[in-house]
Amino acid sequence: QVQLVESGGGLVQAGGSLRLSCAASRRTFRTNYMGWHRQTPGKEREFVAAISLSGGRTDYTGSVKGRFTISRDDAKNTVYLQMNSLQPEDTAVYYCAAGRTIEKIQTTTPDYWGQGTQVTVSA
Repeated sequence: QVQLVESGGGLVQAGGSLRLSCAASRRTFRTNYMGWHRQTPGKEREFVAAISLSGGRTDYTGSVKGRFTISRDDAKNTVYLQMNSLQPEDTAVYYCAAGRTIEKIQTTTPDYWGQGTQVTVSA
Protein backbone atom coordinates (compact mmCIF):
# COMPACT_ATOMS: atom_id res chain seq x y z
CA GLN A 1 0.00 0.00 0.00
CA VAL A 2 1.35 3.35 -1.03
CA GLN A 3 1.55 5.97 1.68
CA LEU A 4 2.38 9.61 1.27
CA VAL A 5 2.69 11.46 4.56
CA GLU A 6 2.64 15.25 4.48
CA SER A 7 3.79 17.59 7.21
CA GLY A 8 4.70 21.24 7.68
CA GLY A 9 1.39 23.00 7.23
CA GLY A 10 0.18 25.68 9.59
CA LEU A 11 -0.81 29.28 10.06
CA VAL A 12 1.41 32.07 8.79
CA GLN A 13 1.05 35.78 8.13
CA ALA A 14 1.10 37.16 4.61
CA GLY A 15 4.65 37.49 3.38
CA GLY A 16 5.84 34.60 5.51
CA SER A 17 7.23 31.20 4.59
CA LEU A 18 6.46 27.54 5.19
CA ARG A 19 8.08 24.33 4.04
CA LEU A 20 5.94 21.30 3.36
CA SER A 21 7.38 17.80 3.42
CA CYS A 22 6.07 14.56 1.97
CA ALA A 23 7.64 11.26 2.95
CA ALA A 24 7.13 8.18 0.82
CA SER A 25 8.34 4.63 0.72
CA ARG A 26 11.60 4.12 -1.12
CA ARG A 27 9.92 2.24 -3.97
CA THR A 28 7.22 4.86 -4.42
CA PHE A 29 9.72 7.68 -4.33
CA ARG A 30 12.15 6.11 -6.80
CA THR A 31 9.54 5.14 -9.42
CA ASN A 32 7.18 8.11 -9.44
CA TYR A 33 7.14 11.73 -10.40
CA MET A 34 6.19 13.75 -7.34
CA GLY A 35 4.24 16.92 -6.91
CA TRP A 36 1.85 19.07 -4.94
CA HIS A 37 -1.77 20.01 -5.44
CA ARG A 38 -4.01 22.24 -3.39
CA GLN A 39 -7.71 22.63 -2.83
CA THR A 40 -10.01 25.16 -1.22
CA PRO A 41 -13.64 24.51 -0.26
CA GLY A 42 -15.97 24.55 -3.24
CA LYS A 43 -13.18 24.49 -5.78
CA GLU A 44 -11.48 21.76 -7.74
CA ARG A 45 -8.09 20.51 -6.73
CA GLU A 46 -5.42 22.40 -8.64
CA PHE A 47 -1.86 21.69 -9.71
CA VAL A 48 0.86 23.55 -7.82
CA ALA A 49 4.23 21.98 -8.64
CA ALA A 50 5.86 18.84 -10.01
CA ILE A 51 9.34 17.35 -10.08
CA SER A 52 10.85 14.59 -12.19
CA LEU A 53 12.45 11.40 -10.88
CA SER A 54 15.92 12.85 -11.25
CA GLY A 55 14.94 16.23 -9.89
CA GLY A 56 16.24 17.84 -13.06
CA ARG A 57 12.86 18.99 -14.29
CA THR A 58 10.38 21.04 -12.33
CA ASP A 59 7.10 22.68 -13.26
CA TYR A 60 4.91 25.20 -11.47
CA THR A 61 1.53 26.76 -11.87
CA GLY A 62 1.84 30.41 -12.84
CA SER A 63 0.63 31.92 -9.59
CA VAL A 64 3.44 30.37 -7.55
CA LYS A 65 6.37 30.75 -9.94
CA GLY A 66 9.21 32.62 -8.28
CA ARG A 67 7.71 32.07 -4.81
CA PHE A 68 7.52 28.29 -4.40
CA THR A 69 10.30 25.76 -4.93
CA ILE A 70 9.85 22.00 -5.19
CA SER A 71 12.75 19.69 -4.44
CA ARG A 72 13.39 16.06 -3.59
CA ASP A 73 15.86 14.33 -1.29
CA ASP A 74 16.57 10.81 -2.49
CA ALA A 75 18.36 9.87 0.72
CA LYS A 76 15.25 10.65 2.75
CA ASN A 77 12.63 9.63 0.15
CA THR A 78 11.06 13.00 0.73
CA VAL A 79 9.77 15.76 -1.50
CA TYR A 80 9.58 19.34 -0.27
CA LEU A 81 7.66 22.46 -1.19
CA GLN A 82 9.32 25.63 0.03
CA MET A 83 6.73 28.39 -0.01
CA ASN A 84 7.89 32.00 0.30
CA SER A 85 6.04 35.31 0.10
CA LEU A 86 2.81 33.54 1.01
CA GLN A 87 -0.44 35.33 0.31
CA PRO A 88 -3.98 34.79 1.64
CA GLU A 89 -4.94 33.27 -1.72
CA ASP A 90 -2.45 30.48 -1.07
CA THR A 91 -4.66 29.27 1.78
CA ALA A 92 -5.70 25.70 0.99
CA VAL A 93 -5.26 22.06 1.87
CA TYR A 94 -2.05 20.95 0.18
CA TYR A 95 -1.79 17.38 -1.07
CA CYS A 96 1.32 15.46 -1.97
CA ALA A 97 0.93 13.52 -5.20
CA ALA A 98 2.79 10.71 -6.94
CA GLY A 99 2.36 9.53 -10.50
CA ARG A 100 4.04 7.46 -13.19
CA THR A 101 4.22 10.44 -15.53
CA ILE A 102 4.64 14.14 -14.95
CA GLU A 103 1.42 14.67 -16.91
CA LYS A 104 -0.48 12.82 -14.19
CA ILE A 105 0.80 15.36 -11.71
CA GLN A 106 0.16 18.35 -13.97
CA THR A 107 -3.43 17.29 -14.69
CA THR A 108 -4.26 16.44 -11.04
CA THR A 109 -4.80 12.79 -11.93
CA PRO A 110 -1.98 11.20 -9.97
CA ASP A 111 -1.80 7.57 -9.02
CA TYR A 112 -1.59 8.43 -5.34
CA TRP A 113 -2.43 11.28 -2.98
CA GLY A 114 -1.53 11.94 0.60
CA GLN A 115 -4.05 12.94 3.25
CA GLY A 116 -3.32 16.64 2.92
CA THR A 117 -2.02 19.36 5.22
CA GLN A 118 -3.73 22.69 5.89
CA VAL A 119 -1.95 25.93 5.03
CA THR A 120 -3.60 29.12 6.24
CA VAL A 121 -2.22 32.55 5.37
CA SER A 122 -3.65 35.49 7.28
CA ALA A 123 -3.77 38.99 5.84
